[in-house]
This record gives sequence, C-alpha cells and structure tokens, in this order.
Amino acid sequence: MSPIEVLDYAGVALFAASGALAASRKQLDVIGFMFLAAITGTGGGTVRDLILGVPVFWVERHVYILVCAVTAVVVYCTAHRIESRYRTLVWLDAVALSAYAVFGAYKGLVITGSPVVGVIMGMITGTLGGIIRDVLASEPSVLMRQEIYVAAAMAGSVVFVAARASDQPQSLAAAVAFIVALGVRGGALRFGWTLPAYKSRPGRDPRDLL
Repeated sequence: MSPIEVLDYAGVALFAASGALAASRKQLDVIGFMFLAAITGTGGGTVRDLILGVPVFWVERHVYILVCAVTAVVVYCTAHRIESRYRTLVWLDAVALSAYAVFGAYKGLVITGSPVVGVIMGMITGTLGGIIRDVLASEPSVLMRQEIYVAAAMAGSVVFVAARASDQPQSLAAAVAFIVALGVRGGALRFGWTLPAYKSRPGRDPRDLL
C-alpha cells in the first residue's frame, strides 16, 4: 500500500472515529454511531468526487463503509474509557484533516492536472466531514472556532501541490504536506493560533452619503 493510499484510509478511519466520539457524547445507540461515523468519514470525499465528476469512492469500493462501521463499533465499546472525549475528538479531527487534505489534493491534481483544483479539493476533502459531523451532532462547529482550521488544510494542500510541481517524489511530498497541515492545526489547538479576524466598524450616517 502506497503512502497516498495509507493517508486515504487513515483519513476515513480517523474522521469516522471522531464522528463516533460525537455520537458517544450524545449517547446514541450503535446504529447512530455507525451513521455518524460513516457520514463524517465519507462526507468530504463524497463531495470531492461529485465535484470532480468521478465515481464516488465508497460506492466503487465498499471497504470504506466497512472501515467506518468497524471503527464505530470499536468506539462504541471503548469510548467510556476516554477521559476527555471532546479533546480526543478535536485531535482525531486534526490528524484526519491533515491526512485527507493531502489525499484530496493528490486526487484533484491527478484527475484535473490543475494545481488550483488540487488545493481546493484538498481543502474540501479535509474539512467538510468535520463540519458535517458538528452540524449533525449539534457540537460547537470547528468552522466557527477562532483557531485555524480550514487554513491548515489549505497549507497542507499547497505544500503537496508545490512539491509535486517541483518534481519531488510523491511519498516525500505527501509526508511533508501531512506534517505541515498537522503542525498548523496542532499549533492552533495547542497555542490558539489564529488568523487576523474581521473587525467591524459602525456604519456611516446616511446623511454623510448625500
């Protein structure tokens, strides 16, 4: 199995685990665990493949659904042993984001040959599953948190695309891009890294526009 394929399966499994942990926080039954794990594990990749106009990965290879189901059952049996399930959830999400962003960039680049599309596909693949999970589980959305999230997926995607454009080996490009994405997201979680936020200002008096 190539490093790229490892990132693909790791992204699905880790996102599925984060979805199952969200289900544990809502005290769902095992079917609820499986459903939320599958939606989280496959959500970003499904949208990516629909946009690229290629067969949806889990429809073509059912093993991805089995990975999500098995992961959900394992979490269902072990989640009570985890001291802080939310902290574990966000760190699992960080690793999954990093792995899946690189794979999404790879797939977008291979299919279209466009670096821009590669970066966008990496961002979609790496972030959408976590966003869907939080909406369905009524958890605080990772997208609305102040620390860096989408930008971490962008960083990993850009590094991968740039490395491939400079003819670096695919495995090296994937490894470096994964480390960059995880470093950015991990730093955001550990140290609260943020990008400059928009600062609102009072609207002007309509009389000033006359």
